[in-house]
Amino acid sequence: MNAIPRLKPYQGPAFLSYGFRPFFFLGACYAALVIALWLPVYEGEIALPGNFAPRDWHVHEMLFGYIAAVVTGFLLTAVPNWTGRLPLQGAPLLILVVTWLAGRLAVAFSAKAGWVISGVIDCAFLVLVVGAVAREIIAGRNWRNLKVLIPVSVFALANIGFHAEAYAWGVADISIRLAIATIVILITLIGGRIVPSFTRNWLARQSPGALPAPFGRFDGAAIAFSAAALGVWVVVPTGVSTGVALLAAGSLQALRLGRWAGYRTSRDWLVLVLHVAYGFIPLGFVLLALGAFDVVSPSAGLHAWMVGAAGTMTLAVMTRASLGHTGRDLVAGPGTRAIYAAIVIAACARTAAVLMPQWTFVLLHLGALAWLAAFGGFALLYGPLLFQKRVS
Repeated sequence: MNAIPRLKPYQGPAFLSYGFRPFFFLGACYAALVIALWLPVYEGEIALPGNFAPRDWHVHEMLFGYIAAVVTGFLLTAVPNWTGRLPLQGAPLLILVVTWLAGRLAVAFSAKAGWVISGVIDCAFLVLVVGAVAREIIAGRNWRNLKVLIPVSVFALANIGFHAEAYAWGVADISIRLAIATIVILITLIGGRIVPSFTRNWLARQSPGALPAPFGRFDGAAIAFSAAALGVWVVVPTGVSTGVALLAAGSLQALRLGRWAGYRTSRDWLVLVLHVAYGFIPLGFVLLALGAFDVVSPSAGLHAWMVGAAGTMTLAVMTRASLGHTGRDLVAGPGTRAIYAAIVIAACARTAAVLMPQWTFVLLHLGALAWLAAFGGFALLYGPLLFQKRVS
């Protein structure tokens, strides 16, 4: 995600000059807000004015609120580099931002708006994102990156299914697993490209030594097998066959991560955090396999993926892209290192809260506070950069 020099003549606010600016900032703020509200909701201290069951609201807004925003920011920033076309900015970008905000309000007040209206408003955002990305990739004839539209389109369909499922049965189930599986695949696809690439670029400037293995047949097989295992899990979340498939996928992903020379990156936190984030992918597979075997609660694996892999990877990408695209040095200062530490603490605490029920209350609150520190910290540290013009 290197910044391209070509931009349209643009005199509007810097905040709308590139897709990563509004979506990274608003996504981080919303990630903190949802967790700040979730604890009192979870403990029965407040009630939400929406149609979703409390757990479903929490899951939906983390998936289709926060993660959808960050994925959009990433795509709107990466696609111009893939296609050589100009980035979306100004009024078209504002339309996407307003649509995302409208979706958050529609879900929050869905009891007043009604199932159909709130669902249409919320689902419109990802449909527009798919359309915008498809238009740019096709216009730029960047055919090899068309495949990224598959998981993003499935993610949009999962959101539609979420609303339909919640309306029909009161709670969402299959659509939640489909959305989570899609995010995991996105991380294995995109993270599986940027982690070894950024690692190789940094290590090439250091002393001679092992470099990440290039993308090859093993990576393709690991991704394909992981997708198949996730497909089985979406349909049949428990059972021996599902557990075996998930365990095998986790082993392949662990081997894949081990091929990227992460042990040599301890001196650059911007690179190291990518390896730590990806490490939660095989961990999530293993924990979910144990859940399929009924050894532990499946929630442990889900939180390893969503708080650990998705939370840490998105924060890592947000910080790196924000620094690079605003003209700052790619260096993790003390504040950035602190928010990295916070998100890893959040992931470990939230996963451990499932595995150690005697400590659930303490670990749940520790995880929430660490999450707030990570994403609130990003908004405070990087917000000024995202509202200012790029420096030369």
